[in-house]
Amino acid sequence: MRMRFVRPLLAVLAVAGLAACSGTPSPGSTGSATQAPSSSAPSSSSPSSSATPSASAAAGAGDAELSITLIEKPEAAPQTFTLVCTAGAPAAESNHPSAAEACTSIKNSPSILSSAPTKTDQACTMQYGGPATAKVTGAVDGKEVTAAFSRTDGCQIALWDAAKSVLGSDGGL
Repeated sequence: MRMRFVRPLLAVLAVAGLAACSGTPSPGSTGSATQAPSSSAPSSSSPSSSATPSASAAAGAGDAELSITLIEKPEAAPQTFTLVCTAGAPAAESNHPSAAEACTSIKNSPSILSSAPTKTDQACTMQYGGPATAKVTGAVDGKEVTAAFSRTDGCQIALWDAAKSVLGSDGGL
């Protein structure tokens, strides 16, 4: 007699659990999920002034003024680079080793320097990518940037790899 009530109850709970899991990502989440809201705008609507910001968010203006400090190994002296980009092209005051590539990366994906903390429930591979660290400060497209990079686990290595052209290093690999 109890089985008649338990099975339907379990079915309802399973459906409710699945519905809760299919929600949209939160605005603070990292990676490609932060770009999803701009691509989910209805394409059938007529162009308006509200469509312009989401289009420019996908690819930035490419303006940047950054100071990058790179430490490949703890015993090595820090390397400091200046990267100044205008519309995705390096300016004369840049002393970055691959300024053209770095400016192109910033123009195409300005969010690569927003090393937001990984979610606490995110699974990261327990691998060590080396002692290299980097710090980036300045502004990209008028927004202040303060980002720290390391290679202490799989999640941090992925952030480093995404920004390696800007950091000026592949992490010693």
